Amino acid sequence: MRNTALTAVLLAALGASALTGCSGTSGTPGADAGGATADGGPSADARGTASGTPRADGPRAAPDAGNSPHSPGTSTSPGKARWKPRPGLAWQWQLDGRADPSADVPVYDIDGFENSAADVARLHRDGRKVICYVNVGAWEDFRPDKDAFPRSVLGRPNGWAGERWLDIRQVSVLRPIMERRFDMCRDKGFDAVEPDLVEGYGNDTGFPLTARDQLAYNRMIAAVAHQRGLSVGLKNDLPQIPQLLADFDFAVNEECAQYDECGRLAPFIAAGKAVFHVEYTEPRSSFCAESRRLKLSSMVKEPELGVWRKPC
Repeated sequence: MRNTALTAVLLAALGASALTGCSGTSGTPGADAGGATADGGPSADARGTASGTPRADGPRAAPDAGNSPHSPGTSTSPGKARWKPRPGLAWQWQLDGRADPSADVPVYDIDGFENSAADVARLHRDGRKVICYVNVGAWEDFRPDKDAFPRSVLGRPNGWAGERWLDIRQVSVLRPIMERRFDMCRDKGFDAVEPDLVEGYGNDTGFPLTARDQLAYNRMIAAVAHQRGLSVGLKNDLPQIPQLLADFDFAVNEECAQYDECGRLAPFIAAGKAVFHVEYTEPRSSFCAESRRLKLSSMVKEPELGVWRKPC
């Protein structure tokens, strides 16, 4: 997803799609693949396409270990209201390295490990809200806290180099690790969290995960974010939107237009909660009009999620 070349299969797929439609471009080429399945079931999201195409490997190191001296459950600003993004906000999603502030948008979604407190403060000075990307559903061998995960929670590879699914049933093991990661987001000054891979129950993880297991884990993740004064987004997981709408402050979606599923995100919009949406291969002419009607915050990105973007 970040910093390395895409596979030949992915390059061929991207090369075959022409981006046409709405005007508006910023940055230089760069983008993460994945999305909902055609039948409405869980997808492999940003870490793998519905067809299982692997992404490029991630970085081997990150600048911050993510450990925090703060005790679990504390909020950075107890008297400050949690950010609640409204529908229609333009956004930038850049997970490839440090944030480039050149996109003229009010919301940035960037990698929590690869960006420092100074990077977040720079975006804040420009009037942006900043979302902290963190993987909560898979172990990554390139993260500085990789040794905190016992072997008992590591499942099958998820299709991306260096990653393995997590046994989300082992909440007592995983919660302290995720608390430390969210402490990192809070301490760096982020406004929100984007927890990735929160639909493992629909994938071949190596564990007999159920929808009930996923609901319990996702609600735990949302609670950990809220305890720290951070808003939290539901990443994909369209089938569980009705059960999880009250727990999450916004949604992040990949490829709902490609799979004709954007209407399933309507409950977020009806509740006054933003839906940050991206397509990778669909031309803007095929979905931007519908996105505007639904009040989605939509754009086209390239799968490594670099600076390049084409908004609706």
